[in-house]
Amino acid sequence: MIIGIPKEIKNNESRVGMTPAGVFELSKYGHKVYIQTGAGEGSGFSDEDYKKVGAIILDTIGQVYALSEMIVKVKEPIKEEYGFIQKDQVVFTYFHFASSETLTQAMIDRKAICIAYETVEDEEGTLPLLTPMSEVAGRMAIQQGAKYLEKPVKGRGVLLGGVPGVAPGRVLVLGAGVVGTQAAKMAAGLGAHVTILDVNMKRLRYVNDVMPSHVVTEFSNEYNIRRHIKTHDLIIGGVLLKGSKAPKLITREMLKTMRSGTVIVDVAVDQGGCIETTRPTTHEDPTFMIHDIVHYCVSNMPGAVPHTSTVALTNVTLPYVVKLANLGWEKACEVDASLQKGLNIVRGKVVYKEILDTFH
Repeated sequence: MIIGIPKEIKNNESRVGMTPAGVFELSKYGHKVYIQTGAGEGSGFSDEDYKKVGAIILDTIGQVYALSEMIVKVKEPIKEEYGFIQKDQVVFTYFHFASSETLTQAMIDRKAICIAYETVEDEEGTLPLLTPMSEVAGRMAIQQGAKYLEKPVKGRGVLLGGVPGVAPGRVLVLGAGVVGTQAAKMAAGLGAHVTILDVNMKRLRYVNDVMPSHVVTEFSNEYNIRRHIKTHDLIIGGVLLKGSKAPKLITREMLKTMRSGTVIVDVAVDQGGCIETTRPTTHEDPTFMIHDIVHYCVSNMPGAVPHTSTVALTNVTLPYVVKLANLGWEKACEVDASLQKGLNIVRGKVVYKEILDTFH
């Protein structure tokens, strides 16, 4: 099969769809890999690194799309890329269709085979291709939250870990999935007081078992959320419903009960956000203020640490890429139930129920 790796063109997106190690594996199976020149530079991989393992370097993004049977990338295609995508071309990437009707309609119109990393689901019900980026984003949420709590960037002026004689900052984590658990872990490591909310008691028991005593678990309901947002300095939105829009757990009205300079980091922004006032931001312009509350809603947070993110992503996507390349997408999805669940749009037809439910 001919596989194409274009350079990402989303704002400040320095990740790349595959490492040289991944290209090496595909070359061993006799597949041809085209890489757009400079695609790996942001992640620390040169054109020469890719050439050494058998990749062919192409000058333009148009050439990569035109010559490839399967496109492997990181972020969803943006408007400038829609026209490059061909009928029956396999596009394997993060799509997050539920958050964008425009993107969904564009991919329907292109009649491509859209396989979404974020809905590939294994036998245990976990999302193996979303997990590593959720781990990165959960950990980064605390780094960024700690930074934006500083007064010069309009935060409350609170040091998360506190110092002797001064109480530590308070972090509220909405959701005890991968993002929430990693965020709680990082915040606890800094010495912050952490409250983590979820509706899944099994996850809360797990968090309670593995976290130190200054991480407190509580059942998530509106009453508890309203109570805690008044007293916490940093709020992490880490809620995920597979393939669907995130529920709005904090409304615009609720912001008025929070203290000025409280920071919200909504990691769920890719799925529409779990805060009513969320709108996607970029690494270039990451925050905005509403009712004196700092909102950090960057939709590609792991793109800020591209080397770590690219290696972590290739580690988990490569076995699926190899299977798709070796067997073709139809056979691969037939023999692999987890890959089957990654199918979102096939030749102009939406085949993933949650996306259909979102727009109908």
